[in-house]
Amino acid sequence: MLERKGLIRFDNKDATIIGEDIKIGQQAPSFKAHLQDWTYLDILKMTRGKVRIIVSVPSVEMEVCNREISRFNEEAGNLSKVISILIISTDLPYAQKRYCATAGIDQIIVISDHLKTNFGKKYGCLIKEHRVLRNAVFVIDKKYKIIYANYSQNLGDEPDYSEVLETARNAL
Repeated sequence: MLERKGLIRFDNKDATIIGEDIKIGQQAPSFKAHLQDWTYLDILKMTRGKVRIIVSVPSVEMEVCNREISRFNEEAGNLSKVISILIISTDLPYAQKRYCATAGIDQIIVISDHLKTNFGKKYGCLIKEHRVLRNAVFVIDKKYKIIYANYSQNLGDEPDYSEVLETARNAL
C-alpha cells in the first residue's frame, strides 16, 4: 500500500498518509465499515440509489469535528431524502453511539473504520502514526462516481459546507 509523507502534519510532525488520494471522475471504491450496532457492511451498497456525502474526521471527540458533524446533521434536515450524509472516523462504534446520543446527532449516519481501516486506505485518509483519518469530504453520485473530493491541508480545517451541499444537490 502506498505511503506518503508531507501532505499533513500531526503533532507538529509530518504524518504518513496511507493510500492514494481520490480524484473527481473516478469510480468510488467500495468499502466496509461498522455501524453503531457493530454491523460490518459495504457502505456504498447500503446507500445504493442515493447521492452520498462522506465526511472523514479524525475523531468525534475533537471540537472541530464536533462542529462539522453538528453542522452536517443540521443541514441534513433540509436535504432531499435521496442524499445520505455519512461521517466516518476510527472511533469505536460504542463511542460513536454515545457521542451521537449526547450531541443529538440523528439526521446523519456515523460509521466506524476502526477494525480494518478499509475506508482510510482506499480513500487516502489513514494517518499511519496515529491510526486516525485525516479530514476530507467526498460526494458520490448515484452511479458511484466521485463528483467532489477535498482533503483538508490541516487537521481542524472545516470544509466549505455550501460547496459540498450544492454539489450533492446538483447530483440529484
